[in-house]
Amino acid sequence: MDLKILQATPPWDWPQGTGKRLKKVLVDRRASASDRLIAAELAGDLVVMDDELAKTLTAVVRNAEEAAELRAKAAIAFGAVFELAYTYEFEDPEDVPITEETFNDIQATLRELYFDVTVPKEVRRRILEASVRAPETWHEDAIKVAYDSGDRDWGLTAVFAMRWVRGFDQQILEALKSTDPDIHYEAVEAAGNWGLAAAWSHVVALVRNARTEKELLIAAIGGVGNIRPAEAREVLEDLVDSEDEDIAEAAEEAIGMAEIGGEGEEDEMEEDKGEWIN
Repeated sequence: MDLKILQATPPWDWPQGTGKRLKKVLVDRRASASDRLIAAELAGDLVVMDDELAKTLTAVVRNAEEAAELRAKAAIAFGAVFELAYTYEFEDPEDVPITEETFNDIQATLRELYFDVTVPKEVRRRILEASVRAPETWHEDAIKVAYDSGDRDWGLTAVFAMRWVRGFDQQILEALKSTDPDIHYEAVEAAGNWGLAAAWSHVVALVRNARTEKELLIAAIGGVGNIRPAEAREVLEDLVDSEDEDIAEAAEEAIGMAEIGGEGEEDEMEEDKGEWIN
């Protein structure tokens, strides 16, 4: 199957052997740069991820002879499986599509490469963005350094990472005031994820502002449900009837999650795992 067609196909409809096909493209340095980038992107999906594919991605990230863009794409591909591994902690081998040994090896490799200043900035940023899905002790200092660097791109990465690592309430509130739309968006996501009470008025204002851009609005909707669950229905019920299906769905989900607490989260993770189709 052509990779561009595969890219446009829902993962649950990918044919058997897709994981092996992606690995073949990733290791083939004669393949086109665009195909290898697509392969790295798709390889991060949980339905194809396994030890073999994870090790192939790791080799790409480590290889200084590969293009920085490909190395970065391979690094960020670990985000989903890292989050899953952190959630389930390998209590049942069936819960995570890679072994704990492979996971630990990848963590060690990413940490090593992150602190190697000869590794391109783009690759190091994606390493941080992927690895924080399974927080380690080194992440807190890495986020602080990135946030205080004065570099816009590192600042964006830092605020994104604050969604996953605790202890950055003041920085998140500061980032909510940013005029950079990307940093502002990540700050809204982080504030909502941690249920940051001091961000309430800002998040509600975004929900009530008819000019709020759709992606930002959806992030704010989720924040409302997390910050003040008891007020979620009152604030969001009008949006349940939105003509935009994505907005209506986000509002309905936020209300539902607020009303039942976190009981639905585990069920959702189970649905997302799907079946491995390598």
